[in-house]
Amino acid sequence: MSDAPPALELDGVHSYYGESHVLRGVDLAVEQGENVALVGRNGVGKTTTLRSILGLTPPREGSVRLHGEDITGTETHEIARRGVGWVPEGRRMFSHLSVEENLRAATRPDADVAARVEEALDAFPELRDHRTRDAGDLSGGQQQMVAIARALVGDNDLLLVDEPSEGLAPLIVEEVVDALSSLAEDVTLLLVEQNFPMAMDLTDRFYLLDHGTVVESGDSDAVSQDDETIRRYLSA
Repeated sequence: MSDAPPALELDGVHSYYGESHVLRGVDLAVEQGENVALVGRNGVGKTTTLRSILGLTPPREGSVRLHGEDITGTETHEIARRGVGWVPEGRRMFSHLSVEENLRAATRPDADVAARVEEALDAFPELRDHRTRDAGDLSGGQQQMVAIARALVGDNDLLLVDEPSEGLAPLIVEEVVDALSSLAEDVTLLLVEQNFPMAMDLTDRFYLLDHGTVVESGDSDAVSQDDETIRRYLSA
């Protein structure tokens, strides 16, 4: 067992939108190399948790630690510089730029840009055939691959991935799952996903969020959507 601190740790995090108290003492940890799911219904604070980690919605109480170092209140660009990549909900990208241009735009200035782009295309072979196409002309699944690849070329070792299956047809979801599965072997992953079976297939452990609080956690392979507790918190 390693004595190294977790790659990511939230301790008693309270976050607000204005006066709206969204996160109410969130505690979670992700070990280096681990893949963890954050699940729950819409509006329970999953995306806010990611935003709090990134400093976009800074916690008013509690702490966020990256490899044991407190980054609470740190500017978002500095957190990104420390190797935290974000794949936001909605696959935000430059739709009028080509796939390759999107990847180049996300590469760090001091990196070997051509090499990083090739590594990303190796991770998503399907994109190689579309590297010169405008990203906006791709299928939803291919756009999601571009969004994930953009986080990869930044040389990030922790990826925060928000709802990668949202709005995708089941067959396309399978492609995205395959892509994420291959990536999960090399990076630390915190995945927000409403598709519970998919989230459990992709991760080692899970945290279940309800009303801004972690109400359940455990090993992903030891739980199913049919469990009474899980069903109660996931049902609308």
